[in-house]
This record gives sequence, C-alpha cells and structure tokens, in this order.
Amino acid sequence: MPNKRISVLSTSGMGVAKARSLVGPTQFPLVSSSYKNAVIKSFHSSVNVRMSAEHPSLEIMGGARDRFLPFLTQVSRPYKPFPLLAWNCHVETIFAAFFRATPDVKLRRECLRTEDGGSVALDWVSGDDRRLPPHAPLVILLPGLTGGSEDSYVRHMLVRAASKGWRVVVFNSRGCGDSPVTTPQFYSASFLGDMRQVVSHVSARYPKANLYAVGWSLGANILVRYLGQESHNSPLSGAVSLCNPFNLVLSDQDFRKGFNKIYDKALSKALRHIFRKHALLFQDIGGQYNIPLVANAKSVREFDEGLTRVSFGFNSVDEYYFNSSSSDSIKHVQTPLLCIQAANDPIAPSRGIPRGDIKENPNCLLVVTSKGGHLGWVAGDEAPLGAPWTDHLVIDFLQYLETEAAKAPQTGSNPGDNKQTLHHLQV
Repeated sequence: MPNKRISVLSTSGMGVAKARSLVGPTQFPLVSSSYKNAVIKSFHSSVNVRMSAEHPSLEIMGGARDRFLPFLTQVSRPYKPFPLLAWNCHVETIFAAFFRATPDVKLRRECLRTEDGGSVALDWVSGDDRRLPPHAPLVILLPGLTGGSEDSYVRHMLVRAASKGWRVVVFNSRGCGDSPVTTPQFYSASFLGDMRQVVSHVSARYPKANLYAVGWSLGANILVRYLGQESHNSPLSGAVSLCNPFNLVLSDQDFRKGFNKIYDKALSKALRHIFRKHALLFQDIGGQYNIPLVANAKSVREFDEGLTRVSFGFNSVDEYYFNSSSSDSIKHVQTPLLCIQAANDPIAPSRGIPRGDIKENPNCLLVVTSKGGHLGWVAGDEAPLGAPWTDHLVIDFLQYLETEAAKAPQTGSNPGDNKQTLHHLQV
C-alpha cells in the first residue's frame, strides 16, 4: 500500500475557531471534551490538509519531498511504459531518438557573443514578444551533448511550456544546433561561463519575469553545477534536471562497455562533425592539443583527450571528468530543483545519483522511474510517438513554483529580489 504524505496547506486559525464554535458548550453542552477535540481535529483535517501518495512504481526522495510532492499529481499514478519498448533500455532509448515525433515550431535565432569572443545561439519562439507580456515566466532549455533546438525532446518541452503562456528560449551551446564557432574553444561539462552569460543576458532583457531552467543529460549536469556554484546568487527561481549523468567518471566507465559503445560511437561522430566544420580555427594551435586524434576520434573519451581537457586546463581526461561532475554540487543548491532519472538509464547510471545529498537538501526532490532509458520515457497518454512522460511533471513543478512566486510579497521591482522569499515559503 503506498505511503501517505500529508501537507498542511493552511495554518489559519479560522478553521479551528469554526470547529470549536460548532462543538462548544452553547451548541452541544452534553458532549464530552474528548469528543469535541476529535471533531475539531477531523474538521481541521478536512479543511486544511491535502493528501498526496506517490505510486510504488516510482522512487521519490529529497529534502523538499513534503514541500513539492502534494502538488505533483502525476506521481500518484503508476508509471506505465509503452508495451514492447520498455523491455530493454536500449530499445526505448533508440526508439525515442529516431521515431519520436518532432513538433514543428517557428523559431527566431539570436546569436550572443560571449566575453571571450565565442558565440552561442539562443532560439526563441517566433512572435512571443507580441503575444506575451514582459512579466511572463521564462524558461531556458539546455539540450544534451551535441543537442540543440531541433531535437524532439527539446521541441516537445518547448511546445508544452509555450502553450501554458511561458516564454521559452533554447540555449544552443557552441557548435550545437548549427550555432557558430568563432574561437578555438567548444563547450564542456566544466565550463560555466556561457551559462552565466546567457542567464544574465536573458534576465536583463526581461527584468520583470521569473526565470527557470530545464536541462537534459550534459545540459542537466551543467545546470546543476551552475546552481551549486552560484548558490544564493543564482537569479533562477527554479530548475529541472533530467537524465543527469551526475558522476561523469562512472558514466565514462559504463560508456565503454557492451552496447553502450554504440552510443559512444554515435556521439563521437557528432562531435567530429562539429569539429571538422570549424577545423581551420584549430590549425597550428600547438601545445598539448592532439588535433589528429580529435579529427579521427572513435570515442567521446578520445575527443576529450585531444581537445576538451586541454582547452579547459585539465591534466588528464579522468581529472576533467572528476572535476566536472555535478554530483558534488547538489549540497550547495539553494534553488528549488527537481531531478528526474530513469533507473535503467544506460548513459546516466542510477548508482551515480547523489541520493544522500538530495535527501539532505531542503530544496531538492528526486523522482526515479523504473524504466525510461536515456531521454526516452516512452510512457503515458502520448506514447509512443508523442511527448515524453516527464513533460507533464516538469510543467506541474514549474507552474507550482511560478504560482508561489506570484503569491510572495514583492520586496523589489525585480522578481529576483523575491527569490529568497519564495525559497522560505512554508507549505
């Protein structure tokens, strides 16, 4: 039988006072005090509490469990993966990557020049400035490794958020989503400079809006590291991490085993493609760079050995992976954070999830599905070709945070000024 969780929605004395008036001596002089107390307790419960029960098909934990769980109705229902696909994590992962429908959305691109002379591409929904008010909530989407605004899982989230009245922007990292590369440096799991600049740029453009972020896979790792490093200084009012590898050392180990080698080859091919388009930038670069290895990399590890770890100042690939993992960042996160993982994810292994730190952090909630693969989650009413099962859960979480932000007392003209107030709201 599923565990029951009770969350007090109101501690106002009005319900108690009313109950007492109903059972007080003027109305019922003959009833016992114990009976009156029972009636008061029952009335208080019926008026002021909301019951939420997570389904046993889900693993749910986190220091923010009692705070957020009552408002995430999807977790009270069973996780039902689509038949025939979920029997194998690789089947579900590959099916979602190749056969999930990609919504047609008209986007408007903005190229943002970074402080070091590089460039990233921000893709906005075309026409949203005419349709949405300046204070409309804004969510930044961070795709996974080599991913961009053209990926189906990104598009589905974009469409769902836009349909709820949210302003949406996709952050295409250097070289991804046909983003231009203007310096001999790509992006990495360790580098947060572009993330900081994008958040700052978006915040300055829409100062009246509350900002949120959603990241997948490597994008989730970057997002969580950003939240941990910025801690109290982050202007984000909430965030969601999906399929986060968390521990890149473990992910690298699994990446080189069995069927996972197929993913490794596919991603290294995508990285080589991006590199070759901009190879002239790296001509005669010298130093510890191994350009021939990069141009012919047969694995992500080889690509990182020849280019990434050198670009960002690491002595070895293992040092790069160890220091770029987001698992150690969770304990420093001060922003409401929902982490969604699949227990059978072949790329983001379940044993890498920092469950202990998530459980201790009052801002974090973890939801783990039994199936889902990597970026799959072919389940729910829209399966098998529609949106991932996670999309509804993500929107419910963000909508709840935005609703609470609207209730928070306004202490300044910028919504960011009210972030601490939102974090300390007692539910």
